[in-house]
Amino acid sequence: MARLARLVSISFPGVHGEMPPVERARRAVEAVSARIDEAAYDKPDIIVLPETFTALGGDGGKDWFASAEPIPGPTTDALAAKAKQYNTHIVCPILEVRDGKRYNAAALIDRTGSIVGVYHKMHPTNPELEGGIVPGTTAPAWDTDIGRVGCAICFDLNFRDVADSLAAHRAELVCFCSMYRGGLSTQIWAFEYGFWFISATPAENSVIRNPLGQLVVQSFAYSPTIVAEANLDCVVCHIDCNQEKIPALKKKYGPLAEIHSISPEAVFLLTSRHPTVSARDMVEEFKFETRTEYWKRSHANRAVALMKARES
Repeated sequence: MARLARLVSISFPGVHGEMPPVERARRAVEAVSARIDEAAYDKPDIIVLPETFTALGGDGGKDWFASAEPIPGPTTDALAAKAKQYNTHIVCPILEVRDGKRYNAAALIDRTGSIVGVYHKMHPTNPELEGGIVPGTTAPAWDTDIGRVGCAICFDLNFRDVADSLAAHRAELVCFCSMYRGGLSTQIWAFEYGFWFISATPAENSVIRNPLGQLVVQSFAYSPTIVAEANLDCVVCHIDCNQEKIPALKKKYGPLAEIHSISPEAVFLLTSRHPTVSARDMVEEFKFETRTEYWKRSHANRAVALMKARES
């Protein structure tokens, strides 16, 4: 069943100049709220912001650590009001203080203004750790009306345990809030794990990628806010053992079953635009093998072959 979602990323450089952290945060929320007002013309289903956006533009030292606030708190309350006003989800990344500890956090706010969940950066940088930031231990994904949404933050992109955790929690859309652009790693995460992937950074090169790792849209100086429509009802399959089944699928469902193949990777994305039949339903009906299932079968067959070799 088609699950169309309009994804929006807002690149925001922060508020520059000397001022108390509370004032910087207030101005950042005011500036970002104005950008959300503009982004609302595109009727977004989710809006993603850069890492610790309320602290950007400061000295990056004591001011950054001093920007921590509770969740819920002033910033999440302000963005919750915007989420409710525009009937959208917002990923709000800030430094969180909880029980005397500080976390680099991203809060997912739903269309009603409620906080669905809070992700804590699993891999803070060395300066963050030395400054007392506590690492998170898992990367959850939360149910929303567009699909299962998870988060990652900046330095996390270098570590597979974060992506593995998101995959284990069945994330379909990964929201990457960051100070750095990520480059090739954003493509690798999207491709290898089959995520829809949206990033938000302070400057250029925020991206939206599909589950084949392909670039859908990218921000630049003249376009700091980007938007793309994603259909989260999709499955990545390998060509092996599946290619001969595609004509029967297309014969029955026509344009309601979209096949997007890429080479030389030899995989395809099956996307459903059917009002009642999901991509997973189509996979089961025509006995497609997903890429993940194909890899698992290959691992299992290898283990059997090795066992037989040892016994012979």
